[in-house]
Parts: sequence; structure tokens; C-alpha cells
Amino acid sequence: MTNTAKETAHIKPNGVEIAETILLPGDPLRAKFIAETFLEDYQCFNEVRGMLGYTGTYKGKKISVMGTGMGPASMGIYSWELINVFGVKNLIRIGTCGAMQEDIELYDVIFGMGASTDSNYGHQFNLPGQYSLTASFELLEKAKKIADDQGQKVHVGNILSSEIFYNADPTAIKKWQDVGILGVEMESVALYWNAAQARVNALCILTVSDHLLTGAKTTPEERQTAFTKMMEIALDLA
Repeated sequence: MTNTAKETAHIKPNGVEIAETILLPGDPLRAKFIAETFLEDYQCFNEVRGMLGYTGTYKGKKISVMGTGMGPASMGIYSWELINVFGVKNLIRIGTCGAMQEDIELYDVIFGMGASTDSNYGHQFNLPGQYSLTASFELLEKAKKIADDQGQKVHVGNILSSEIFYNADPTAIKKWQDVGILGVEMESVALYWNAAQARVNALCILTVSDHLLTGAKTTPEERQTAFTKMMEIALDLA
């Protein structure tokens, strides 16, 4: 568990411990829903900027959950601090994505084995080439087994982590689709980079909320509360 005396400008635990395994939804209200629905004896460890974080127990194991906001910049700040200040070892993003393949449907679950990106987040590391962002195999393998044991169908493969929501290039999605990208989200690039740099575990688990080919989509209310398959897989990873 983490040192409760530590704090940053963005995370102030006020004496509440942060577990070594944390779930990271983008929406802080989803973090609140998970704590209230799944965790026992939970306590709030963060309210700074409305980015709610909680620690409790699930099936007897300590686990934390916290919102990260949208985009690589926000995820980059929170995941860096959780790893490097608070000692978190296993970071599991649980979020929504837009599907980019015809055989993927609304509410399907995707494991981001790899994360392609249009973000410049990795430029800060000044590597002499291109780095392949991948999930922790330890978490990925365990998550797939949990899904199989639960009888849940999941898609495993490469996702696009984009920093652009409204893209000026109307051909961009088709180009990513043609190389087999399963879906698009906005945070895993920063999470995977920070985890790789610190040699800790990270995995992105996504529920399809929109389909970029068919135009089908879920409601904002469903995005907060309806994606329980993804949540249960992530919680069992603790």
C-alpha cells in the first residue's frame, strides 16, 4: 500500500491508502459508481478538481478506483503520479471506445493488447526509433482467462489511442480500420508509456459505446453504469 502522508497538486489522499492495483475510468462518476456498487468499506481518497478516487475491498482484496479525465495529457498526469509518487503497480484503464471493425458490436469488450497512436506523448523520451506500446502480458493473460471463465466474449488486439476527437481528416478512420485497428479511445497511449518507463503493469479494457461504421451509440447514462462486464473482469484482476 502507499504512503498516506504523500500528496500532489492533483491527488490528496488525506490519510486514505491507495492500493497497488487501481482501476482507471475516464469519468469520475464511473469511479463513484464502481465504489458504491462493487467495493466494501470504501473510502474516498481524492476529490481534487472533482477527480474522485476511492479505495475499498473486492472479494477480500484491496483495490482502488479513480477517474482520469479525457485524453493523454490528463491520463499522463494521473498515471505518472499514481506510479511514481504513490507506488501503484497495476493500472487498469476501464473505458469506452468507438468500434472500427464490422464484427464488433455495441457493449462488446476489447482488450488493448497494443496501442497505436497519433499522439506526440512519447516524443519526450527521445528514443532513436519507434516504440511499440503494449499492455502487460501478465495482466492481459489473466484478464483473458477471467473473461473465458465468465463465458464472456472479448476482442483482443490493437487499438488506436488518439488525442483527436474531432478529426479534420475525414479519411483517417478508414486508414486505421484498414490495418485492423479494433477501436479508438484517447488515454492508453499515456498510460502504456508511463507504465513502460516505470516497469509496472498496465492494461486497457474497453466497452464499445459507439460504432464508427454503423453510427450506433449508447447513451451518456449507459456509459456511466451499464458496462458491468468490463468492470467485473477488471475487478477480478486485483
